[in-house]
Amino acid sequence: MLKIKLFALLIVGLMITSCDKDDPEIPNEEELITTVILTLTTEDGSGDPVELTFTDLDGDGGAAPIIQTSALSANTVYRGSVAFLNELESPAEDITEEVIEEDLDHQVFYRSSVSGLNVSYDDNDSEGNPLGVSTMISTSSAGSGTLTITLRHEPNKDGDNVADGDITNAGGETDVEVTFNIDVE
Repeated sequence: MLKIKLFALLIVGLMITSCDKDDPEIPNEEELITTVILTLTTEDGSGDPVELTFTDLDGDGGAAPIIQTSALSANTVYRGSVAFLNELESPAEDITEEVIEEDLDHQVFYRSSVSGLNVSYDDNDSEGNPLGVSTMISTSSAGSGTLTITLRHEPNKDGDNVADGDITNAGGETDVEVTFNIDVE
C-alpha cells in the first residue's frame, strides 16, 4: 500500500512540475487577415489613386467577401502599395507592419492574366530579396482578366524563381490570397 501511495505522489509531483508558467510561447502565430487593399497611384502623380479592396470579416464560409475594383488606364505606370488588415480588432490591426518587420519570413506574390499588365517588385527584405509590399505595375493595351495577390509566410527565398516573383516553387504557407477582376481601358 505504501508503494502505491509513493507512486501516486511521484506522478502528481511530475504533473505539477511539467505545467510550468515558463513554457515557451509559439512565435509568429498566424495573424487573422480580413482585408487586403492595393492602392495604385500613377508614377507621374496625375489622376486619382485607384484602390482594389477585399474584405471578408466572417472568414471562410458565411457571407461572401466584398470585393471592389476600379479600372486601370492603358499605357500607364502605377506605384502600388498593398496593406493587410485585421478589421475585427478595434482599432483595425495593420498586419502590414508585421510583414515588413518580419520581412525574411514573408513575400507577396502577384499573378496576372491580363495581357500587358506587368508587376515588378519595388522593395526588398533585409537580405536583398523581394518583399512585394511596394510594387510597380505597368499596363500597355486595354484588356481584362484577373490579378491575384498572395501573401506567403516562410517562402523559400533562395531560388531564382522566387526572386522573380514566381510562386510556383515558393513553398511556405499562404497567409491570404485574393483575386481581383481587372479591366484596363
